[in-house]
Amino acid sequence: MEVIFFRHGIAVDRDRWKGNDDDRPLTKAGAGSTKLTAQGLRILQVQPDVILSSPLMRAQQTAEIVQEALGAKSKIELVDDLRPNAPPERLFIRLRNFSDDSVVICVGHEPHFSTTISAAISGKTAASIAMKKAAACAVLFAEQPQAGAGKLIWLIPPKALRLLGNCS
Repeated sequence: MEVIFFRHGIAVDRDRWKGNDDDRPLTKAGAGSTKLTAQGLRILQVQPDVILSSPLMRAQQTAEIVQEALGAKSKIELVDDLRPNAPPERLFIRLRNFSDDSVVICVGHEPHFSTTISAAISGKTAASIAMKKAAACAVLFAEQPQAGAGKLIWLIPPKALRLLGNCS
């Protein structure tokens, strides 16, 4: 199973947002930048079987942009296992529901991604991976998704994905 972690794009500044943080959206510039990074995934020929997203608005919007850029036919499934402070094990358990040859895109947040990716590849939840907004990281699970069972395939910062996206 290949799991691609895609961090949400640039959202409205937390200090300027008056509503519930769960409802904080992407900025217009953040949505545009995210579209280019998602097009970078298309150049890499990413073809997801499943798209999972945090239920927070900025992640949902990012997932929709990714789905459209990739022409993905799969629906977006909103899961609490991708909330910012969800324990990595919850996501590993959910991923076990998919076939071994699945490509799963997970759209979410920090610090969840840095700790989950670190747990996947090292077995430790120390945040040793930095995920900028709209960055993407692929982890391969040759066996059941669990801590220490993943292999890092690639980690691409948003600037490099945007450069790729501009090539299309």
